[in-house]
Amino acid sequence: MTQQNNTVIFYWKYFPSLSLNMTLSFQLTITFPAWDIQAAWSLKTRALTETVYIDEVDVDQEGIAEIMLDESAIAQVARPGTSLMILGTSQGGGPSPAVRPVTQSGRPITGFVRPSTQSGRPGTMEQAIRTPRTAHTAQPVSSSSGRFVRLGTVQASFLQNFPKEYIPFSD
Repeated sequence: MTQQNNTVIFYWKYFPSLSLNMTLSFQLTITFPAWDIQAAWSLKTRALTETVYIDEVDVDQEGIAEIMLDESAIAQVARPGTSLMILGTSQGGGPSPAVRPVTQSGRPITGFVRPSTQSGRPGTMEQAIRTPRTAHTAQPVSSSSGRFVRLGTVQASFLQNFPKEYIPFSD
């Protein structure tokens, strides 16, 4: 047996107790004369598959849609017709039914939108900002497409910065 084969057997035997960085540094610095050594190739694939890469791009970035459509934000101004301190009300203390705001269809504004009465999904950003979220529109459309673009960029940069060719195709 050669020295390289002894080293491969050592790393294969003690792989669970060794650090993955140590195993990967061994695999990336030693070049084997024949790529048909299955033990070395298997050790290399095992070390690479057990390595954890953290996607730092998608950790905590919020798009404009998430910021503008935040459900936990508190309204800065009271809704019309909901304040009990309105001048000109009756002695009951509540607002007059005559000044209660209504929608274009004549229904009173309650602050809740039922999915069956909504005309459809918003098409523009302005409509998305004005339209409250329901159970069917919880995730804004713009956030998912931007996430996939960022993930593609991360994958491309990872492939460019990889130290060596994983499986050489020249042989």
